[in-house]
Amino acid sequence: MRISIIFATAILMLASCTPKTTETAKEAEAPVKKDIALQLYSLRDDIGKDYDGTIKKAGEMGYTSVEAANYGEGKFYGKTPEEFKASIEAAGMTVLSSHTGKGLSKQELASKNFSEAMKWWDECIAAHKAAGMKYIVTPGMEVPKTLKDLQTYCEYYNEVGKKCKENGLKFGYHNHDFELKNKIEDKVMYDYMIENTNPEYVFFEMDVYWIVRGGQSPVDYFNKYKNRFELLHIKDNKELGQSGMVGFDAIFKNTDAAGTKHLVVEVEQYNFTPVESVKKSFDYLIDCPLVKASYSN
Repeated sequence: MRISIIFATAILMLASCTPKTTETAKEAEAPVKKDIALQLYSLRDDIGKDYDGTIKKAGEMGYTSVEAANYGEGKFYGKTPEEFKASIEAAGMTVLSSHTGKGLSKQELASKNFSEAMKWWDECIAAHKAAGMKYIVTPGMEVPKTLKDLQTYCEYYNEVGKKCKENGLKFGYHNHDFELKNKIEDKVMYDYMIENTNPEYVFFEMDVYWIVRGGQSPVDYFNKYKNRFELLHIKDNKELGQSGMVGFDAIFKNTDAAGTKHLVVEVEQYNFTPVESVKKSFDYLIDCPLVKASYSN
């Protein structure tokens, strides 16, 4: 019995994301390759000062793709879609996704006429397609005052998602904690959105940190709404694994239930320079045996 307990404990220690010792790390000579995307907001200040140099550093770290956070008027970081795509590929990465969106006016909410908004989306989708994007993700929204308005947003997102699908893209929504903390007419906002959007047109990019900050379990949502979370924002208070509050082991063990296809690292606050913090977060995932080499196969 004692031998069995010791063996089981050893297995648990191996199959976790706990940091390796320096000695163990030195023994791992062969570099590990994993498909991991970076939300470029993580390096926002550096990108503002030196776009090309910062993008190059991200590629050199080992990130394989990027998620943009600076779309506007048909451009990404002031570059045409083609220029942006070329710059990312020159750094050894691919373009995966982008955070952008357009809210509804009071008139649109009242009338449910989305025609003007859809004109904006036509241009947006064309630009993202030209940039080689696979996903467009709305990064958040204002809290609706009524359940009727929330339902209208669900219908709006279905229309956007349908248009994206017709153009070979996928449309999703990225959460913060307010979607979990806010009830609208006794309905949890996040749950209502998942239940009232069409899985054929709308997926959810779960930000696991904000789910935890909202007082909920990412894994519970994976199991409650299977296959709805095609992208995961892997985030902590600062660098990944730094706070000890996010159960990354459980998250990585349940990605099949979530339907995850890609992991996207985001670092919003730092203990080190942004570049160092982003690199430490990448290394955390590389060192974790629970993180797959690829989720898209």
